[in-house]
Amino acid sequence: MASHPRLSYSVPQRLLHWLMALLIFFNLIFSDGMEHWNRLMRRGETVAPDDVASANIHAYVGIAILVLCLIRFTLRLVQGAPAAPAEEPPLLKLAAKLAHRTFYALFLLMPVTGIAKYYFGNETLGFLHGGPLKLLLWVLIVVHVLAALIHQFYWKTDVLARMTRGV
Repeated sequence: MASHPRLSYSVPQRLLHWLMALLIFFNLIFSDGMEHWNRLMRRGETVAPDDVASANIHAYVGIAILVLCLIRFTLRLVQGAPAAPAEEPPLLKLAAKLAHRTFYALFLLMPVTGIAKYYFGNETLGFLHGGPLKLLLWVLIVVHVLAALIHQFYWKTDVLARMTRGV
């Protein structure tokens, strides 16, 4: 039986991509509850049940992201991914590969460092979580969106369709 190259991501891969994107944006944008809890703990002030509940939402969403990442990574290993479009210059193909690997690393590192801070009090990993890793994630998201738009409107490739409606 002949092997056919993948033209788009599978439906489960696309659903996981967009579900993770929503959860990641939620945690990036609505991190006030966790930040407030962290300030109270750092100052040794009283933490109210509402403070813990707000921080827990952030933590549980982060744990969900970690679990979804593991499922998504497994699907990618089993089902593969479409090849980069021929129109994409070789250097940018390499950059895209590195960016995707960095995304997967962050999808693992962000929850693990957050867990280390929230549940185990590791200040160093908590700093990494809320500082450099968070900044790197924001930068990658912006570059990822810009790259998708360049593919759509400049190179006129099907990259965006592969992750939305499928090709």
